Amino acid sequence: MWDEPLPLRPHHGLCMAFFQGKGYSGGFTAALAARLEELEGARRPVVLTVGTDAVCAPCPHNEGGVCTSAEKTAAYDRAVLKVCGLQEGVVLAFSDFTRLVQERIIAPGLRRQVCGDCQWDSLCRATPSRWA
Repeated sequence: MWDEPLPLRPHHGLCMAFFQGKGYSGGFTAALAARLEELEGARRPVVLTVGTDAVCAPCPHNEGGVCTSAEKTAAYDRAVLKVCGLQEGVVLAFSDFTRLVQERIIAPGLRRQVCGDCQWDSLCRATPSRWA
């Protein structure tokens, strides 16, 4: 049993859905792949946070615990929360969170409304969701 839920930015539910092993840097990509494997396999709960999380730690855009694109990524987070009917600070199973992301954002075709201006949009458009 885990002592504490893992902090997770809501928009990372979308990033992980379409993750293909590409990212900002080799270290970030390897860390994201490991975090995804951990969350899918261990059934560790997550706590949704609009701020840097465990995925952000190795990101080259993380400067002292603050994202250099903080306003943009926070908007993605708030949009995911709103569409999924969730609030910041909620604790839930990772599988429940990914189910909501798939059912309420990806399946109805709302992903581009949430994060269509992201630099990785073309990869997401070309990749099926792992949560489907």
